[in-house]
Amino acid sequence: MEDSYVLELVEPKFRDFHLLHCGYARCKPCHSYGPATRPNYIIHYILEGKGTYQVGERKYQLSAGQGFLIEPETLTFYQADVQEPWSYLWVGVGGYAATEHIRNIGLNEDQLIFRYRDGERLKKIVLEMLKHTKVSVANLYYLQGKLYEFFSALTEDEVIDSCVDISKENNYIQEAVTYIRNHYSKGLNVMDIARHMNVNRSYLYTIFKDNLGMSPKDFLTKFQISQAREQLALTDLSIEEVAESCGYRSCLVFSKAFKKENGMTPTEYRRRRRQEEKRTAVASEEELAGLGRKTSLKLNNQKR
Repeated sequence: MEDSYVLELVEPKFRDFHLLHCGYARCKPCHSYGPATRPNYIIHYILEGKGTYQVGERKYQLSAGQGFLIEPETLTFYQADVQEPWSYLWVGVGGYAATEHIRNIGLNEDQLIFRYRDGERLKKIVLEMLKHTKVSVANLYYLQGKLYEFFSALTEDEVIDSCVDISKENNYIQEAVTYIRNHYSKGLNVMDIARHMNVNRSYLYTIFKDNLGMSPKDFLTKFQISQAREQLALTDLSIEEVAESCGYRSCLVFSKAFKKENGMTPTEYRRRRRQEEKRTAVASEEELAGLGRKTSLKLNNQKR
């Protein structure tokens, strides 16, 4: 069982990209959903506790501060932990441009899990959505704005945030970063990026140096290692499997790059992060007291 608050839109106003439903749930021990498929994308973010998310043979042990993507028509299963059942929020989206927006936040069929540091921010956005249940054009525009705010938050990336403003060089840097996000696991190199951008390698080097203060190769490495950190923290994949999922064909090369970037080996990093996870706690749920169990433009009580 779960204690849930749900908002569902029956007829979205915006066709390209729109909110379908959102909600918050406090789950009982071992509460599960699936195996089942969904017709649209759903992003879950865990506020408290732990649980398991499974897609095919891939199984992830997740906890507060982490999230997962459900893709359309993909068989998935997820279950709350028996000792520390999770509480999570979710946002379901649709529209013909939904896949592009999902890819822009760095999620795809190869990258189904993520970490986000400011759970309070996401919680505030979804709680505001749940409060706006009046059937009106104004509310539909308000909810659309909140949806973009939710995606804006998830688009933040520690690698990109640490760089100089990337908006100075028209669309080249943005396009390159999006390409890296969506293909880093394929073993990209700088020539692949330049070829995709239809520019020569020296020009690509120049715009990266001028705008980000680093070469394309250094940026790609930083991004791959940032994703490796998430994999090490979120999954039980072996070091070899993490290396391969982040585009490294040699575990030795991966370990050297990881240690250079983080000052410790992948194994040491995983051990420290697991110790930190045991001490993690996320914010209280006092704002939920004023919410109804079933709210919507149209509402329902479907489990997510």
